Amino acid sequence: MRAVARLTTRSRLSWPSSRADRRTLVAALGLVAVAILVGAALGWIDHPVRAPAAPLFAHVLPHAGPGTPFAVLIAWAVLRWGPELAERLPWRRLLTAAWLTAVAWTFALALVDGWQRGVAGRLTTRFEYLSEVPGVTDVPAMLRGFTSRILLHSVDNWAEHVSGHPPGPLLVFVALDRLGLGGGGWAALLCVLAGAGAVVAVAVTLRALGDEEAARAAIPFLVLFPGAVWIGVSADGMFAGVAAGALALLAIGLSRPSRWCLVAGGAGLAACAYLSYGLVLLALPAAAVIVLRLRRFPLLAWAGLGAGVVVTVMTLLGFNWWDGYQLVQQRYYQGLASARPYAYWVWANLAALTICAGPAAAIMLRRAAAAVVTTRTPAVLLCLGAAAAVVAADLSGLSKAETERIWLPFAIWLPAAAALVPSRDRRGWLLAQAGTALLVNHLVLTSW
Repeated sequence: MRAVARLTTRSRLSWPSSRADRRTLVAALGLVAVAILVGAALGWIDHPVRAPAAPLFAHVLPHAGPGTPFAVLIAWAVLRWGPELAERLPWRRLLTAAWLTAVAWTFALALVDGWQRGVAGRLTTRFEYLSEVPGVTDVPAMLRGFTSRILLHSVDNWAEHVSGHPPGPLLVFVALDRLGLGGGGWAALLCVLAGAGAVVAVAVTLRALGDEEAARAAIPFLVLFPGAVWIGVSADGMFAGVAAGALALLAIGLSRPSRWCLVAGGAGLAACAYLSYGLVLLALPAAAVIVLRLRRFPLLAWAGLGAGVVVTVMTLLGFNWWDGYQLVQQRYYQGLASARPYAYWVWANLAALTICAGPAAAIMLRRAAAAVVTTRTPAVLLCLGAAAAVVAADLSGLSKAETERIWLPFAIWLPAAAALVPSRDRRGWLLAQAGTALLVNHLVLTSW
């Protein structure tokens, strides 16, 4: 009878029990509302912020699609059974179920826009990586000449997304094409499967660092992560999965300890720098992992070895990362970013992040910031490490708009602090997360 009563209590949806949480929710919603109103007002007075549905890079277009009923059903199922299953399922079965559900949730959201518009066609536009795949016939030659095609007025300049990133993403899609899995459908599938893998990687990291309870509490929030709207489908979703996997390997390697996991984790983190220049900021959540295993600091030499191999190979093949980074800064201001006002985006970016990570993430972040004074648990430090990376990216001025997509590798770590939320409130916050994703995907048509 007590178990039934406990389940019934946990099943209730209620207003947040903490006054501080309620105030944080109001502040988060207020930030989003102000960003919407200010963005619209600037457009009306002929000072556009260059994002059609600011603070999101999207187009206002209320719609539904074949994914709608499936997305609603998955959200309901996770709300109904997710927290209890996360507590009692054996670990490996829980991870499998979480990954499969995250894949289903992401695809369902993408299919709200339909198969072609929401999935298969996402990565095939003239701005995207796949537009350049047919022209890559000699990979070493492509790497040697990569930087010469970054600037907008260079001969045969790269497509928008290729020019704005290191050659890693293009290499991934070229490899997929060479395996006979060319086209937008296979590329989208890879991004979704890898992006959903971040759910597992975050949970594995928490458990490896000694906090299985926090991992189990986080899993339902990771599954219903509103950022799944952009994981399906963008290459940044793939980046989030690779980044989370690399951090998980680092945590496992320092905890067991395991030299091979450390080598793989170091190689993975270095590879992330060749997927996106901004992912060098993974050093901040990685620092959180290291602080939690500081006694094994000398073992990091193995991670350094793995990273060194990746950097050496890419450099010998002809791509100089630093040259690419300097040219990308120039290229960034040759395009749309030059017309985007920093004074608006430096705070509106955070509104976009609030939508991507969901209102519950704001509560988790506030609780983590308050808790760090007295406790430095894995959940607290990983959440704050990701937040520090976001702040650094924001202040740099190289992330003006589109941060709901670009910051996915950092945003996915904010739910790591879900255990800090009182258990009686968690189902209500899960509803807020699912509602955010459904509302966004049905009110606007996301771009890129």
